[in-house]
Amino acid sequence: MAVESLAGELVVHAGQRFALVVSEFNRLITMKLAEGAVDCLVRHGAKENQIMEVLVPGSFEIPLVARELAKTGKYAAILCLGCVIRGETDHYDHVANQVARGVGTAGVDTGVPVIFGVITAETLEQALNRAGLKSGNAGWKAAESGIAAANLLKKIRG
Repeated sequence: MAVESLAGELVVHAGQRFALVVSEFNRLITMKLAEGAVDCLVRHGAKENQIMEVLVPGSFEIPLVARELAKTGKYAAILCLGCVIRGETDHYDHVANQVARGVGTAGVDTGVPVIFGVITAETLEQALNRAGLKSGNAGWKAAESGIAAANLLKKIRG
């Protein structure tokens, strides 16, 4: 039995643009995520003029800005990059939950891939590891997901 399958290739095509929404809070981490995402996009064929980076104060602001960028119709995918590290209060839980919910909703509501590349970590060491120190770079992984999702949706929509 042959099953038809669709997948999004990891190639940035001419005319595709990608937006990065990057939190300035926990900048040590988030700038590494942004570097990883840009590196991934470029290595898969993007030119500098196909990438827009938008800085927001913190991770909580990411979903609103991502949604507005998606609504413009200018971008093949929006990559949301931030870092929330657990502290001494339950603030972490509120921020992490709202950011995840908002990013997911932005994609569903606009039809544009809005990719969750926000690190949620218990410690600074865990966050650093996920920003490229030991465990790969979550920004790179978000960019790969954005490229693949954009190309898959292009195939589905014809």
